[in-house]
Amino acid sequence: MVFIYHKRYASGCYQFTQCCGSNTIDEEPVANEEKILSLYESAVRVVVRHKAGAEVEFGNTLLLGESRQGLIMHWELFEESAPADARLVRHALEQTEQSLQIEIKEAGADRGFDSASVQKWLAEEHIYNGVCPRDPHQLQERLRSWKFVKLQRRRSQTEGRISIIIHKFLDCPIRGKGFAHRQLAVDWAVLTHNLWVLARLPKRAVQTKKKPRAVPRRQAA
Repeated sequence: MVFIYHKRYASGCYQFTQCCGSNTIDEEPVANEEKILSLYESAVRVVVRHKAGAEVEFGNTLLLGESRQGLIMHWELFEESAPADARLVRHALEQTEQSLQIEIKEAGADRGFDSASVQKWLAEEHIYNGVCPRDPHQLQERLRSWKFVKLQRRRSQTEGRISIIIHKFLDCPIRGKGFAHRQLAVDWAVLTHNLWVLARLPKRAVQTKKKPRAVPRRQAA
C-alpha cells in the first residue's frame, strides 16, 4: 500500500477557526465529521499506520497489486477511510480475476494483509498463500517452502515499484483539485507505467511453423 499526499488551497478558514476555538479555547471535544484535517483538501482522511515516528498520517490510501513482471493489475484510491488490509485481499483478487478474465494461482503480501479469514478463503479458492503470516511460529514453518520464500522475495520489490509510481509517474504532491481529479491522475499514472513496463519486457520469439517442402514425383516411363 502507498499513501498519497497532496496540497491545494481552498476556502475553509471560518470553519477552521470554529474548530480550533472549540478544541483549544473551550476545551470541548470536536466530532470527527466536524474536524478539519486540511485547509486544502476536504477528502483528506486520517491514515493509521502504527509505525515508528508515524503513528497516524493524513491523506488517501492507494491499494496497488502487481504481477510478477511488474505490471499494475489492480489499483484503488479510497476517498473514505480504507478497510483493514486483511479485508482488501479478497476484494482485490476477485476484482482482478473478473476484470482481466484470468485465474490467479498464487498471491503474496506483507503480514498486514494476513488473517484467519484470508487463509481460509485462499485455501478454498486453491490460490497458493504467499501472504506473510503474523504468527512467528507459523512464519518459521512457512519459510521452509521455497515457493513461499520466492513470493516474499518478489513482494519486497514492491516498495521500489511504489517509489517509481510516486516519483516518476504521479509527481507527488498531486496538483489535481478534488478527489475525482486525483483519482484520474492515478489512472493515467498506472496506464503510463504499464505501457512503460510492457515496452521494456523482452520480446518472445515467434516460432512459425514451416510448411514441408513439396517433393517432386517422378513419372513412370
